[in-house]
Amino acid sequence: MDHGWIATLASPDVPTAQVSLMGADLTAPVSPDLSVEVEDVDAVYAAVRAAGAEVVHPLTDEEWGVRRFFVRDPDGRVVNVLGHRA
Repeated sequence: MDHGWIATLASPDVPTAQVSLMGADLTAPVSPDLSVEVEDVDAVYAAVRAAGAEVVHPLTDEEWGVRRFFVRDPDGRVVNVLGHRA
């Protein structure tokens, strides 16, 4: 995948092994420091909100097939939490 501002490289033998390279996030208010894919992004979003963490970008369905949100960790880093839509 290459959108110009983000490119994802995947192993041909193990396609779930991926690395994404991002210059700037063009669809969110800030660029995340790192991304983490989870099995159930909705459950993680609910847990993050229940814990009172700062959500920097709300839960969003993106046109390239992911559902994601950004949360700020206690050290100030922005984490992109995502799951692939079926």
